Amino acid sequence: MAITIPSHQPETLWGHPKGLYVLFFTELWERFSFYGMRALLIFYLTRHFLYSGKESGLLYGSYLALVFLSPMIGGYLADRWLGQRKAVLFGGMVIASGHILLGTEDFLGGSQATLGVFWIGLSLIVVGTGFLKANISALVGKLYAQHDPRRDSAYTLFYMGINIGGAVGPLMCGLLGETLGWSYGFGAAAIGMIAGIIVFARGKRHLLGGGEAPDPAALAQPVLGVKREWLIYGSTIPLTLLSWLLLVSPKLTGTLLAAGGLLVGLLLVWIALARLEGEERRKLLYALALVVIQPVFWGLYEQSGSSLNLFIDYHVNRMILGYEVPASVFQALPPLFVCLIALPFAALWLRLAKRNRMPTPLSSFGFGIIMVGGGFVLMAAAQLVPADQKVPLTFIFLLFLCHAVGEMCLSPVGLSAMSRFAPRHMTSFLMGTWFLATAAGNFSAGVIASVIEVMGGGANGGDRAIILDAYLRIGLVAAAIGAFVLTLNIGAQQYIRWRGAIPV
Repeated sequence: MAITIPSHQPETLWGHPKGLYVLFFTELWERFSFYGMRALLIFYLTRHFLYSGKESGLLYGSYLALVFLSPMIGGYLADRWLGQRKAVLFGGMVIASGHILLGTEDFLGGSQATLGVFWIGLSLIVVGTGFLKANISALVGKLYAQHDPRRDSAYTLFYMGINIGGAVGPLMCGLLGETLGWSYGFGAAAIGMIAGIIVFARGKRHLLGGGEAPDPAALAQPVLGVKREWLIYGSTIPLTLLSWLLLVSPKLTGTLLAAGGLLVGLLLVWIALARLEGEERRKLLYALALVVIQPVFWGLYEQSGSSLNLFIDYHVNRMILGYEVPASVFQALPPLFVCLIALPFAALWLRLAKRNRMPTPLSSFGFGIIMVGGGFVLMAAAQLVPADQKVPLTFIFLLFLCHAVGEMCLSPVGLSAMSRFAPRHMTSFLMGTWFLATAAGNFSAGVIASVIEVMGGGANGGDRAIILDAYLRIGLVAAAIGAFVLTLNIGAQQYIRWRGAIPV
């Protein structure tokens, strides 16, 4: 629900409330810390703790899956009691604490005793992201009336902040972590998050009163002798321990994801068939099809931080102007490419809309999956490079460019489709289902990376020819799935026209 705008005109900058830029820079710094640490994670596991490529791939996938699951809890607590503003502020502090612990663990050494400090730090980042990520996007919407025409451009600017942070984070944290020491990289991530907390706290007045607790009296009410607000903050302890358990037990994480996904999917099908009819039923089933398809994309896309990161480290010529660039720095390329192509894509969508030729969400998904698969097929062409030479950087640039184009076709289109097609009373539930599927896709990325390790890749570099052959196989499979989705879209549109329904 939109907030009540004060009677005086809110302060604006470049046509938008100043609160938008507070949220822009807060999210920029949070993504700086997240992507900066993510770029180092696979190397920290394989070099510092000497995990195998198989183990590190599964742990990496579990971490990303939990990061996308935790906002379902943080979002509920904020909507029900805490309010988005306090949730974002608290989440940022928890994330910063996690990054600080990661850096501290490096100073303590790599023993099994201090390994627990690393897991606690990583678990705190998972829990903190749940409080922050679920709510900061909602605060953007609360700055505008429901039908304010500036809303779309506001979210476009906000999305740019995400990708700027995602590009700068690996550059800074990767360089520091791989050249000066892990603690410097994780420390830079912590400083970034602390900067975001300061920006957010100082900009409170620009949020126009949005995101406060829905019922302050209920938040202050004692529960078991403790004020409810402090009880919510205290829930960080059991949630952190639960995250720790799931992080170190990837099989358990995968089982819970599979069971949860199956139950939610069956529930949505039952709701569509038993409780909805007509247009609402068709739209919900269409949205469910998108949810089922999207893990294919993320399973391949997130190889960038795991198997691809290791491949770049061992098999790619990283010399630029006489300097060997650390492998983790190249994690900046996907968000950088997104920043470069976002405006051309926005112009393309507008032009297609004016000509009434906008692609359907299903066709956009099909093309996005083809692009992520095509990137790996192009990468496999590096088989032509002589065995005694390293793979040129050109292949990495082309792969990440394909992935960025695929992301633009799938991620924003999917989020928009969830809000468009969800029945009015279950928008939040369907959005949560989308993130559950995203978590499953990220977990499958870890599984794929571990399979590549078994085939001959891994933490010690592995056999280049075997790895590239694996990339060719997954690329061709993805392209085939994308082509099937495009064919399915054609059939769906023909059926819709035959039934005389409104095209999606």
